[in-house]
Amino acid sequence: MDTWFGKDVFKLGFGMMRLPKNADGTTDIEQTCKMADLFFAAGGTYIDTAYIYDNGGSETAVRKAITERFPRESFTLCTKLCAWMQCHDEESAKQQFYTSLKRTGAGYFDYYLLHSLQGNNYKKYDEYRL
Repeated sequence: MDTWFGKDVFKLGFGMMRLPKNADGTTDIEQTCKMADLFFAAGGTYIDTAYIYDNGGSETAVRKAITERFPRESFTLCTKLCAWMQCHDEESAKQQFYTSLKRTGAGYFDYYLLHSLQGNNYKKYDEYRL
């Protein structure tokens, strides 16, 4: 733990980009639940995922392993918008937000980030007024 502004802060977050897989290639939810249990038991609270991780499977794993099993106020959740992939206009970019809410079952996000800002894609975020 570190102390920031008088508050204890856990140094690590739980990144949900590369989760364990079953033999059939699906996310191993049982193992992901065990990982989440260990993370929370150690004092962690920050969960990080993104719309595009595992073709949406990461956000579904968040719902099954975390939001359905822990009180919402016990963790902070971050997901990310990827406007330069799978979007063709402002509306489809904004739809990613609502899809992410549904997949995670979280009700709200504590942090919503613009994913992978780079020289070849950052203009999409401006173009879609995000």
